[in-house]
Amino acid sequence: MIKIEHKRLKELKKGFKDKRIAIIGDMMLDCYIMGETKRISPEAPVPVVEVYDEFYRFGGAANCANNILHLTGDPFPIGVIGNDGEGIRFIDILQELKISNRGIIHEPNRPTTIKTRVIAANQHVVRIDKETKADISAENVRKILSILEEHKKSIDAIILQDYNKGVMTAPLIESVIEFARKNNILITVDPKFNNFFSYKGVTVFKPNRKEAEDVLGIKIKTDDDVKFAGEKLLHELKSDYVLLTLGEGGIAVFEKGKEHKRMPTKARKVADVSGAGDTVISTLTIALAAGANIYEACYLANYAAGIVCEEVGIIPIEIDKLFDTVGNH
Repeated sequence: MIKIEHKRLKELKKGFKDKRIAIIGDMMLDCYIMGETKRISPEAPVPVVEVYDEFYRFGGAANCANNILHLTGDPFPIGVIGNDGEGIRFIDILQELKISNRGIIHEPNRPTTIKTRVIAANQHVVRIDKETKADISAENVRKILSILEEHKKSIDAIILQDYNKGVMTAPLIESVIEFARKNNILITVDPKFNNFFSYKGVTVFKPNRKEAEDVLGIKIKTDDDVKFAGEKLLHELKSDYVLLTLGEGGIAVFEKGKEHKRMPTKARKVADVSGAGDTVISTLTIALAAGANIYEACYLANYAAGIVCEEVGIIPIEIDKLFDTVGNH
């Protein structure tokens, strides 16, 4: 059982302040179109949605940046967007939030990734994705590495947030990990299926149950399955830690030479799991940068995920709500 004393919580909360976290990965926008359905279209047997609201939020690696911001850190998003209307809106939101856009690269003929959700009468009617999964150019890989090199003295930690939309290519992954090792910068990973085993030698590797099942070709149902999967990944990836997130099963923490530890989920009522993975990796990383050990960081990240899962839609974790919730428990 992990517990953090109130004095220690205050130290960690203070330590979050202004920690500069670079987030490299797939920058995405989420568009929500809210409306009502009162009739069926005469053109086809589909509902007509009468729109009364439309708004945009950050998704993917950009959602990590938003989480870091709301945890009082200094997010530094690094990624690629398109020269299109969605790209302009992306930059506008960065400016509204006062997040740096120095790491954002525009790639011609590449769309900005956007997922549009049409919601009517509290029902999710359809989702429309506009994206490409093609790898970014070698030139833009070099640009990302140049940006990192330019800002290396101010970076406290790096998050690699991979959604398999083409930013996290194998050459970029390997170069960023080498950069982090060379400069003694902690580096955490939220992976997807492609290039899964390219993330060797990082500080923390954090797959979810499905991602681990897909790459290992097994079903993770029992405690023995969890232990096998975590130890296998720890051995293959040679990371300092492997965190296997298990949804309602909480988080399993693996460290070489030690018995793994389990932390139960902290969600009291689950309304929406969207963005929970972004919240976990963001909270975990800034906590480690603030001086937390791996178990303290996981404890805080677990609570953060529980809080955001109680809300509908992709929202960032608020630092006061997180520490107040942990303190009260």
